[in-house]
Amino acid sequence: MKGKASNIFVYVLLGLLILGLAGFGVTSFSGNLSAIGRVGKTDITVQDYVNALNTELRAASEQTGRPFSLAEARAIGLDRQVLASVVTQTAIAEEARRIGLSVGDERVAASIRGNAAFQGLAGNFDRDAYEFTLRQSGLTPEGFEEQIRVDSARNLLRAGAVAGVQAPATYADTVFSFIGARRSFTVVTLDESYLADPNFEPTEAELAAFHEENPSFFTEPETRQVTYAWLSPEMMEAQITIPEDELRADYEARIDEYVRPERRILYRLVIADETEAAEAAEALSSGALRFDELAEQRGVTLADIELGEVSRDDLDPEIAEAVFALEDTGVVGPLPTTFGSAFFNVAGLLNAQEIPFEDVRDDLFAEAASDRAIRAIRAELEPIDDLLAGGATLEELAVETAMELGQIGVQQGSDEGIAAYETFRNAALSVRDSDFPEIVELEDGGLFALRLDEIIPPRVLPLDEVRDQATELWRTEQVLIALRAQAETTRNVVEGGRSMAALGLAPRSEVGLTRDAFLEGFPPILMTTVFEMAQTGDFEIVEGAREIHLVRLDEILPPDDTDPDSDFLRSVLSNQANQSIALDIYDAFARELQATAGLELDQAAINAVNSSLQARAGQSGL
Repeated sequence: MKGKASNIFVYVLLGLLILGLAGFGVTSFSGNLSAIGRVGKTDITVQDYVNALNTELRAASEQTGRPFSLAEARAIGLDRQVLASVVTQTAIAEEARRIGLSVGDERVAASIRGNAAFQGLAGNFDRDAYEFTLRQSGLTPEGFEEQIRVDSARNLLRAGAVAGVQAPATYADTVFSFIGARRSFTVVTLDESYLADPNFEPTEAELAAFHEENPSFFTEPETRQVTYAWLSPEMMEAQITIPEDELRADYEARIDEYVRPERRILYRLVIADETEAAEAAEALSSGALRFDELAEQRGVTLADIELGEVSRDDLDPEIAEAVFALEDTGVVGPLPTTFGSAFFNVAGLLNAQEIPFEDVRDDLFAEAASDRAIRAIRAELEPIDDLLAGGATLEELAVETAMELGQIGVQQGSDEGIAAYETFRNAALSVRDSDFPEIVELEDGGLFALRLDEIIPPRVLPLDEVRDQATELWRTEQVLIALRAQAETTRNVVEGGRSMAALGLAPRSEVGLTRDAFLEGFPPILMTTVFEMAQTGDFEIVEGAREIHLVRLDEILPPDDTDPDSDFLRSVLSNQANQSIALDIYDAFARELQATAGLELDQAAINAVNSSLQARAGQSGL
């Protein structure tokens, strides 16, 4: 009886769990779960959120040059930005629904007919292509057309909200005056060579006082001691063997990369009229005309007539014989072709290339091993994730899987070992005591999970540990103090009427520089200081790393209105201001619509969609 009662209790729990999961839509984000929230009466659909998130992930992948995972996106808050954008779009759609704003069938049809994806070979709308493309995307014509109607109405409402927005003309003029302002100035640099005795040596008391008065110079930043389990492609490659015949098959499949015949880089210019061809040949041979000039006379550019790299087999025998007979670059012709007489400009000679299998075997192995290693890691992802979900520790992961256990202290800027990975470093710097280890993907396809062991707060290192650093910093300070005094003396003398050149200095004059000008060898603050000076003839002292710059303002100049880019810059500034104001108005409008209609978000549904996306990415190896 006791056993039966236990079984019944278990069945009841399982039944409740199944009902709960079914209602939650755990099967997939495209199954029972259709929305992650709503604004008013308009759903924030799962598909809209997924599409927007995938678009941002693709954009991030293109920017970084590598697959950008959902885990990385969530770490930098990209998923929350996407959610905010989708919520805004839904709020606009809800307002369009509320006020009855829509577009007619003609507008929808015109939008579809104008879409290149739905056009046939003749360039006209193709119904079969339309339906096929939608099926490939998992859409129906009815759903797609309704989405166009919603998007069009939303765009109309958006355009109406920001129509006529224009920044005052004085705004662009003011910013232009600031950006385009110019200054002329003279600067002289004083370094250690201007000091009678630049060799400063601190006493023990001076060094101790400097160390005590400047703790920020000698403070070790917060250190996070973490334990991690790590699986990298290199670790997996050590276990991979690839049969020699597979490597040779790969070599044969890519034989065009390793065995290439002698080639020429060619341009072909056809002149059908034989008289004109003869005249062109005479002008080319006498040097009166170059090939590019001849092409220009014929109304074509070199790009129009470029043949690229060609081998003998790519050309007719007679033409190939003439072209490959040249031992250097040059022009041959006219030669008969299907299109008429033609001149061939040999712009480059490429020798035959034959790289034997033995020379590239190691590279082929490395490529194949790397690919298999990443796939092997993908295969380990789910078992490792299951172990962590079951409560396994990192130490147990290292025993039961191919992952390796390690410990490291991570600080801002750490770049040794696994901390060289930005993803790991960011995770280590943000992990908390209460966080459970979870699998995260690295930039090279590896995996890791980590645990925070200890946070070592910042501490001031004792003098004995930083004596050399403290000594050098003290010396630099003394040099700058002495040079600053020398600069003050120089300024007083120059203001008294003597020239910088008369003092044996080497002044450098700059005329009409804008505030974004870059002067090599000078600190960036130099230009900032120059533009903060109010009167011509004023002097300022600018401190460098181990030198002092004495600056005199010579002239204050307005923007150069003769610069051909001035009008363009004014236009850009005005457009940027208009767009910025329009965006602010649009954001305020959307927030007001959300507040009025009411925003509801289902965080559990959002989490389910994110988890489903991450799981699918792992299964597909993306």
